[in-house]
Amino acid sequence: MNLRQLRYFLALAQDKNFGRAAERLHISQPPLTRQIRALEQSVGAQLFHRTPKGVELTEVGKVLLEEAPNLLAVAQRTQERVQRSAQGLAGRLDIGLFTSSVLDVIPRILTSFHAQRPDVQLGLHTMNKPQQIEALLERRIDIGFNRLVPITPGIRVEVVARERMLVALPKNHALCTHETLSLAELEDQPMIVYPNLPVSGLAQKVAEAFRREERRLHVVQEVEDVLTSLSLVSAGFGVCITTAPAARLGLPNVVYRPLYSPWLPDIELNCLYREGDRSILLNEMLTLIRTIESADADRAAC
Repeated sequence: MNLRQLRYFLALAQDKNFGRAAERLHISQPPLTRQIRALEQSVGAQLFHRTPKGVELTEVGKVLLEEAPNLLAVAQRTQERVQRSAQGLAGRLDIGLFTSSVLDVIPRILTSFHAQRPDVQLGLHTMNKPQQIEALLERRIDIGFNRLVPITPGIRVEVVARERMLVALPKNHALCTHETLSLAELEDQPMIVYPNLPVSGLAQKVAEAFRREERRLHVVQEVEDVLTSLSLVSAGFGVCITTAPAARLGLPNVVYRPLYSPWLPDIELNCLYREGDRSILLNEMLTLIRTIESADADRAAC
């Protein structure tokens, strides 16, 4: 039994005449007769009684008539879904995110992608950097977003955006009177750093910058994420070097000032994905990322 035979069977069951059914199907009568005979051989039973005026369904034919429209509808929906998937308009894309990645450009990327492909399911997973790399290599996610991604065999990394470095201060801190800050002014200030992971990240970059400028770094807290860090700043536990999107959190009692240091320039937000991955959805996402990154870069240059 195949879909053509089912379509021919349905036409004949409705018209009850080989000639009229063949005309509706835009074929001659002999091919219709052959296909119906082949269908009957396939199910192992007669589907039609031949009459002087045409045909009538047998009991077996009536059973098949109940199912044939559903089978054809399922086949049609399946074909449409496969075609939409082949065009990058359906399917699922699993994405690794970290806490502060959802504060600026990534929501814009996801919103634009969803608007273009509303039938694509986006699976969002909060993961730190090592977890994202592991999940990519194990094919549990398709793309990740993070900063300072280490070179890893089989993983490609691209720039999504460049983020300014800021200093977060309690609102009554003496340094709030400054328009900008340097590491010299942050020497011996109680510093809250994140993330406290063994791999290189923002905490390590901050420590390295202090060493390069031969300034003392006084760390009072090492925490997992930006939200915890800024909450401690809000509570007056210390100051924190962070990135511009963090200011969007809008925590009370926190003031932000630009940081200028040759060793802490703008930091790259990256996307990472498997090298050689030919997923249509992934490549559509990458095309969108590159378009947005280019537009943002042009605006920044103006």
